[in-house]
Amino acid sequence: MLAFTAITILSSCGSQRGEEENGKINIVATTTIVADLMKNVGGSKVNVTALMGPGVDPHLYKASEGDVTRLSRADMVFYNGLHLEGKMVDVLEKLEHGGKEVVAVAKAVNEDKLIGSTEYASSYDPHIWFNINLWQKAAAYTAQELGKAYPEHKAAFEKNAETFNRKLDTLKQFSHSKINQLNPQQRVLVTAHDAFNYFGQQYDFKVVGLQGISTSSEAGVKDVQNLADFIYKRKIGAIFIESSVPERNIKALQEAVKAKGFHTKIGGELYSDALGSPGTGEGTYLGMYRHNINTIVDALMLE
Repeated sequence: MLAFTAITILSSCGSQRGEEENGKINIVATTTIVADLMKNVGGSKVNVTALMGPGVDPHLYKASEGDVTRLSRADMVFYNGLHLEGKMVDVLEKLEHGGKEVVAVAKAVNEDKLIGSTEYASSYDPHIWFNINLWQKAAAYTAQELGKAYPEHKAAFEKNAETFNRKLDTLKQFSHSKINQLNPQQRVLVTAHDAFNYFGQQYDFKVVGLQGISTSSEAGVKDVQNLADFIYKRKIGAIFIESSVPERNIKALQEAVKAKGFHTKIGGELYSDALGSPGTGEGTYLGMYRHNINTIVDALMLE
């Protein structure tokens, strides 16, 4: 029934521009991270709705009938791409083929800057937002795409993107300064799933995720034991849970390390595929990134 409804809505509304709210452009974004980007770049010219809320895993998310309606009524749709929203691909493709303006943010990044992955149909790791340099490219690209669709606001979008990118420059300076407190041998990040490879690329961390890049496949007993061996041999004193991934696997990993005679603590909660709650510091990209940096460094510094 949902599939039939979706096809009906998309075929009837896909080529129509949605109604602007309060004179603003109506944008629907898939994740909270993409929504935050569009709020920064779109500024006062846009209303932005995120389909997925805080703590929602985009790897497993399926569009509801209400989501399809919101997407079909949007003026523009922005999503991450690179198969992050794997279960929404059909819906997004139908929208685009129906004439809706649908933009994959990851198209901002040249292939030679992407990290390869055999887990995705795209053949690349989709978690590009953890390399701030790449997210700056995403800001410029989305300003460009908004400007093409709404040339009367092109200058405003470009100015907003420049303002956001200056804030990202400040965030980079903070991040490098904080991480430089760690010795090279302390730069090992163990998390619930392998979302932090772009982070590791930018800050020279060895990154290991229990579940791999996608959360669609569960970690097995062998995965837990192999990573426990790694932690025991390297004497890694802190591992991290993630807000959008159940913590049971990391706790099982902690117990497996304990069984080998070594204690590794839970260093804290990181935000990986979703931002925190609205109104909190972690509810923005800038606040989320700063929280992650502080949590990682403060936990690993003690080891």
